Amino acid sequence: MTDAASAHDTASTTVSVTLSQQQDFQFRIAFGGHAPDLLGDEPAPLGQGAGPSPVQMLAAAVGNCLSDSLLFALRKFKQAPEPITCTVQAEVGRNSEGRLRVLGMQAQLTLGVPAASLEHLERVLSTFEGYCTVTQSVRQGFPVAITVRDATGQVLTPAAA
Repeated sequence: MTDAASAHDTASTTVSVTLSQQQDFQFRIAFGGHAPDLLGDEPAPLGQGAGPSPVQMLAAAVGNCLSDSLLFALRKFKQAPEPITCTVQAEVGRNSEGRLRVLGMQAQLTLGVPAASLEHLERVLSTFEGYCTVTQSVRQGFPVAITVRDATGQVLTPAAA
């Protein structure tokens, strides 16, 4: 949840990153502040694969935001689900015009503890997705299916787009 600190604010915020071409399809991505720069690159044959691709960064943004939202929601009830892991798969294919697009994503979050050890879990699972800024934004363009499991592998939520 990237908006955790300002969840109740109605004012908008601008987030800015600066990309500077290094060579070919490699771009240095500067986030400002104390965040380290990142090198993005396209996979071969277009690029050299020297850094994550834009699709990988989008998948990472979705997974990071979902993980943050789930953690934030559980911590509101003073629960400790750590460590949370998240795997996101992005389906890339051609649209009706033959152009490559992200067609959908599947995210699987796994809690670091058994579900039975967490209180208010049903309530958290029914609401946390709504607070994920990135996922709710990209869902306007393509479906994002989310599954949550506990540390024992028990599926806690069905995958729903």
